[in-house]
Amino acid sequence: MSHVAPENSNGEYALSFNDLKVTFETSGPVVRAVKGLSLAVRPGEVVALVGESGSGKSVTSTAAMGLLPENANVSGEAKIGNVNVVGLEQGKMRKMRATDIAMVFQEPMTALNPVLTIERQLTEALELHGIAYGKAAVDRAIELLDMVGIPEPDKRIKQYPHQFSGGQRQRIVIAMAISCDPKVIIADEPTTALDVTVQAEILDLLRELKDRLNTGILLITHNMGVVADMADQVAVMFQGNLVETGSVDQVLLHPQHAYTQRLLAAVPRLSAPAITTENALHSSATAPAGRELVLEAKDLVLEYNMRGKIFRAVEGVSFDVAKGEVLGIVGESGSGKSTIAKAVIGLLPVAEGTLSVKGHDLPRLSPKEARAVRKQIGVIFQDPAASLNPRFPIGECITEPMVVHKVGTKASRIKRAEELLDAVKLPRNVINRYPHELSGGQRQRICIARALTLNPELLIADEPTSALDVSVQAVVLEMLQDLQRDFNFACLFVSHDLAVVDMLADAVVVMRSGKAVEQGMVETVLHAPTHDYTKRLLAAAPVPDPHEQAVRREAWRLLNNSK
Repeated sequence: MSHVAPENSNGEYALSFNDLKVTFETSGPVVRAVKGLSLAVRPGEVVALVGESGSGKSVTSTAAMGLLPENANVSGEAKIGNVNVVGLEQGKMRKMRATDIAMVFQEPMTALNPVLTIERQLTEALELHGIAYGKAAVDRAIELLDMVGIPEPDKRIKQYPHQFSGGQRQRIVIAMAISCDPKVIIADEPTTALDVTVQAEILDLLRELKDRLNTGILLITHNMGVVADMADQVAVMFQGNLVETGSVDQVLLHPQHAYTQRLLAAVPRLSAPAITTENALHSSATAPAGRELVLEAKDLVLEYNMRGKIFRAVEGVSFDVAKGEVLGIVGESGSGKSTIAKAVIGLLPVAEGTLSVKGHDLPRLSPKEARAVRKQIGVIFQDPAASLNPRFPIGECITEPMVVHKVGTKASRIKRAEELLDAVKLPRNVINRYPHELSGGQRQRICIARALTLNPELLIADEPTSALDVSVQAVVLEMLQDLQRDFNFACLFVSHDLAVVDMLADAVVVMRSGKAVEQGMVETVLHAPTHDYTKRLLAAAPVPDPHEQAVRREAWRLLNNSK
């Protein structure tokens, strides 16, 4: 369904770059971030700019917004319509933002001001650019919220950002972006932090708004499924250069450049599920006999006490994981996946039911006994930057669990850190470097090394690859498989990426609103799902093939309408 949108009557582009070069002056050598990029976006067209972290995608978009830092030198052209914004004075640039060019950022919570109501944030832009004032501005703001699918917009406009879900916050950010009818929207990883189902809704919304408003969209992403779903044209960036451009069909189905081929090969793919109508809750009877159980939950109930009100986050969930196995827990945000992980590592008390590690029922243990049991559990969190102490060198980050549990001498700890760096395929000389000196993928490997310090029997991985690029993710996942073969731990893998679970896990539990709606072996649940919710989840996961994706999108719409 790829269409080339017409240029404006006078042959204008919504956004165009011509030989754009960006360098940064640092204390060391000059960093050449973008090396002569030429690219154009027509009105009503989506151009996807794809590449890994550090390839220069975000620098390109920031140059178009005139938001590069002081130490950046920019040459060439970045034109919005026919105005070149390179070297444009700040006052004029400020006027163009929102009215001519708008941006949707990756993390909606940082793009919204937490202390102002949504009404204040939406009307501010309208008043600033002289589009509407007073009651007219509020009416326009309500209309915008309605347009992006926020229920009861007239009531909810008085609320604050924290009172909305992640997907709704992203919709509000999109409403702010379209408030002044810009000619072009730059969407920088607009769905990275979102669930597959919410992502499918946001992409639907962007597509619909683009057609309605005839806005050009520059979509920056590393998710090839999103590219297949949204883009008309694709441009692939690698180390500051454009290495391949073409229509979505050409680039995704017949990639020419070795880097594009590598990028597409690294995408974990869901094998096509057979959507059947038989209705059976898969039991764990198909699991192999003679398993050595490490983690077992029976009728687990987990609750949060919210200012005296009890909120049940997980209800009546049962599962088990044995040595050498991976159990995937999937579901949308708020389904209770991470809550289960929190309870296992002791960050949340168990309200009812049993949760036992190696036969020890966690709720019944004294603090001292619980600590001994927790020594056998390693944890990898979603955000590697937030889970490493920035003041500790890498060696100390890795050996921290040994210090906490008073294991080993200083020399034996350093030796252990070196062994683990070998295991996660990082050079030993990073031992004295600090977290900020490493890339995201390297930091996540350090987190994995730290989780394995005490030879755990159980590894809890909470969305361990969602913050990483596809090719880095592929390396980290392959490494997790190798490590599990070597260390033979049991693993509880929490994720909303079904393709990753399909690749890594043996069994899977599908969570929805705190309950397990379907569970069993991966090949049964993900390849022949029986529950409508599992089918919807599978249909919402985008695949990097534009033709197959069009079929899946239609299936997702049908399943959604039949709810």
